[in-house]
Amino acid sequence: MVRYVNSIPIGDGDAVVRVGRYGPYLQRGEERVSIPDDLPPDELTPEKVDELLSAPSSDRVLGLDDTGAEITAKSGRYGPYVTDGERTASLFSSMSLETVTLADAQRLLTLPRVLGVLDGDEVSAQSGRYGPYVRKGSDSRSLDSEEQLFTITLDEAAALFAQPKARNRRAAATPLKELGDDPVSGKPIVVRDGRFGPYVTDGETNASLRRGDSVDAIDHERAVELIADRRARGPAAKAVRKAPAKKAAPRKKAPAKRAAPAKAPAGKA
Repeated sequence: MVRYVNSIPIGDGDAVVRVGRYGPYLQRGEERVSIPDDLPPDELTPEKVDELLSAPSSDRVLGLDDTGAEITAKSGRYGPYVTDGERTASLFSSMSLETVTLADAQRLLTLPRVLGVLDGDEVSAQSGRYGPYVRKGSDSRSLDSEEQLFTITLDEAAALFAQPKARNRRAAATPLKELGDDPVSGKPIVVRDGRFGPYVTDGETNASLRRGDSVDAIDHERAVELIADRRARGPAAKAVRKAPAKKAAPRKKAPAKRAAPAKAPAGKA
């Protein structure tokens, strides 16, 4: 059997764990399935392998594009996305695996969108880790909404680049959803779009949405459950950086003692 550097055999069978672009997954022959983030490695027994591979897939086939390529909505390690086998695009914060359509996926797969050339550099609209933005060479400017990725023009992008780049992070965006008050803190719970995807917060405790949750489907009861679980686990531990040990100063050698002068024998001048 061919062995890969990033492959870990499971038991004596032909199933292996591999690490792909969207995280670790399990493969046995032509069967593949993502490994849940909360599944400890020591629980990945042959019986668990059969269970994971036989479970219904959360992937949704949305249809075929104009070239006949199949477009599928999938759940990945960094959130839901769509793919046509060659290109991939993350779903917007307002979308979910259950509601995304073929038309939505086709629009997403057109990104990044080239707007034209400005000052000799290509300008494009892109969706990135920190949200939607336009790029010109090594310079970039944030957009106010994901929908602008499809509507912004070259002239509008030029106006953005003409403005000084803000040093501070822009003000927090409007919440994606309001869900009512938290029973513990008494503060309102909202859904926000964060650095690592959508999350719920009461202003004191933040809890990321988990696999199977979506902005559209989450309700007050589920948000309270996520926040309560995060609160029970306590704040994330911060890594403590140790100061480098100081080298001991070299010990100075004591000066050598001089021998006392010899005394003359008694009776001699």
